[in-house]
Amino acid sequence: MSDYYVGGVARGDAWLAVAYTEDGYDHTTIVDGVGELWTEYEDDAQRIAVDVPIGLEGATAPRPNERALRELLGDRGDAVVQAPVREAARKQRYRTAARVHERKTDLELPRAAFERSRLVTGMDEFLTTIDEARPVFVEAHPELSYLGFHGEPMPHPPETAAGYAERMRTLAEFDVDAPPTVQSVAEATEGHQVPIPAVVDAVALGLTIRPGTGELRSLPADPPTDERGLPMRYVYRSETSLSTT
Repeated sequence: MSDYYVGGVARGDAWLAVAYTEDGYDHTTIVDGVGELWTEYEDDAQRIAVDVPIGLEGATAPRPNERALRELLGDRGDAVVQAPVREAARKQRYRTAARVHERKTDLELPRAAFERSRLVTGMDEFLTTIDEARPVFVEAHPELSYLGFHGEPMPHPPETAAGYAERMRTLAEFDVDAPPTVQSVAEATEGHQVPIPAVVDAVALGLTIRPGTGELRSLPADPPTDERGLPMRYVYRSETSLSTT
């Protein structure tokens, strides 16, 4: 039985999970929902890093980890989509959710944030129901992973050719086996409509959570918890701590 370190990205209704062991890439799985992701790995996973918010604010926004990452990314700060406050995330219609979010925070709710509400509430309900999953799941952001590997933000969006090239170059510099791993993961998605950036990001999250070069760190370094005890942080791997001060 292997100890897995899993990078999971959610795109639409599907989760792409890239599993590493301490020895390297092991396999790829595509599942429907966070519950199925847990069922797949609950016996074997040491950590599962996901790109879906863990820990929600009740009355303020953005979350402290989102604010910190926006500052670190500078001109690419819009790559961080803030999570709705918990009450707004549970609304079924954008206009209703936006009113709740604005009433709670005095800020507008980006439509992109609302469009991920089902993922956000699914993760939130899962982790407040399945206690044993709490220490296994951690939140990561691909752009922070690349920043930790490279030392600087990626200047181009991942959907562009330049953005794909710089992310692949960053992964290859961090782990020489990353390019063939990306190819293997892409081949494993046959039959599913998985965007290319999702494949690259899932590999990045897997390399983040797997033991390797640098240390696994937290942004912010001393993260607060929400009203349900869930930490509001991103994890990343880097030789040195990334600070916004």
